[in-house]
Formats: sequence, structure tokens, C-alpha cells
Amino acid sequence: MDTSTISNETKLLQAAEATAKASANSSASGSSSDSSSSASLGLSSLANNYTTFLTLLTTQLQHQDPSSPMSSDSFTSELVQFAGTEQQVQTNAKLSSLISLNESSQLSSGSQWIGQTASATSTTLPLQNGSASLSFSATQGQTVAIAVSDSSGKIVKTDTGAAASSTNNWTWNGTDNSGTKLADGAYSVSVKTIDSTGTTSDLPFTIKGTVTGVHKGASDLEVEMGRASIPLSSITNFTAATSTADKTSTATS
Repeated sequence: MDTSTISNETKLLQAAEATAKASANSSASGSSSDSSSSASLGLSSLANNYTTFLTLLTTQLQHQDPSSPMSSDSFTSELVQFAGTEQQVQTNAKLSSLISLNESSQLSSGSQWIGQTASATSTTLPLQNGSASLSFSATQGQTVAIAVSDSSGKIVKTDTGAAASSTNNWTWNGTDNSGTKLADGAYSVSVKTIDSTGTTSDLPFTIKGTVTGVHKGASDLEVEMGRASIPLSSITNFTAATSTADKTSTATS
């Protein structure tokens, strides 16, 4: 192997590792936010503003000068604002109830997916029972690098090779680069390629995992794959579990 090839593979691996680390850091920071709490706080703030407005209006009426009462135009304008604020509070409360009912219905119907294999466009790679897999698209013979990071951003597994066809399957047996068996859980993964000019780019891929549950996340329903959670909006399809292994895999690491 010539020096340029070695250099390109090193550059490709470094790019894949950097992306996997970034995905892990992004997942960690994203899990700390809670949009549902923000929505609740927003509704509470609106209700407080409504109460404050009512108090101010009442105080204004009590203390106006009898010899120079507030004009009817101003009074009417404030009543309109008062009615509009009240309606907005009620509308938001009813909307929250409808959303909650819809999510409850989805959670109930989601039980049918348990035990099935789900594919998703996600950088979260679920390691279940010591195994994980993904599929990526590439040109036959194209050089590909895959990097896997744990939740702390540490690279635990890397792999390079040439794509066998346009659609390729890659499986991981849960061991790190030193051969140590890792615990099941959610890992971050990146799939990269490099062209003749040395420019690296992402390759489209989908992860796979067995559905073990469904729960309500911060902003979306989430499908559980062991200890990993994938937003329902990222799931591309569900398929019934099969007893035979996928025989089209191009690499097992």
C-alpha cells in the first residue's frame, strides 16, 4: 500500500471519529433539554399575565377620577385585550389536552412494534445482546470508514474497508478495538468516505435494532431498542423479527 493510500485512510478515520464524537456530545446535551417543560412554563406565564392584567384593570376602574372617567374607547380596547388573553389561555389548555390524548393513543398502539426489528435514520447505534448493525449506501469499491463512540465521546471501535455493492450491511459484535467486550447500550456511529482529492463526506446509513418498548420523549414519542431510544420520527420501517441471520453482511467486527 502506497503512502498516499495510507494517508487517505488515516484522514478518513479521523473524520469518522470526529463525527462520531460530535454525535455523542450532541446526544448528551440534547437529553438535558425538555421542550414539554418549556411549553408548560409558557402556558403558566400566559395565565399569570392574564391574572395580572385582570388585577390592573380592576385597580384602574377603582381608582379612576369620577370627574374625568376613562374614555369609552380606551375601556373597550382594554376589555377586548382582556377577552383575547382569556381565550388564548383556554385555547392553549385545550390544545395541550388534545396533544396529550393523541400521544397516549400512539403509546397504546406502539405496543404492536415490540419484538419487531426497526430501521432508523439515526446516529444512535443500539448495542443489544452484544450485537449491533447498520446498512449504508455506497459505490462498489468505495473506501469506507466507520467509527463508534460511547456516550462520553470516547472512540471504542473503528473499521475501514471497501464497499462490496451499492447497499452494504455492517455488524458489530460489541468488542472495542482492543477486543474487550462492551456493555449493551446506546453508542454513536459515523460512516464516512473519501474521494480522489482527499475530501471526506458522510455516507447515508440506517441503524437497526429490536424494539423493546415505546415511551414519551421530550418532544416526540421514542422507540426503545434496549438501552437506546430513537425518536419515532426517525424510524423508517418496522419488520417482523426473523430467526435467521442476515447473510449479506460485508463485514463483522
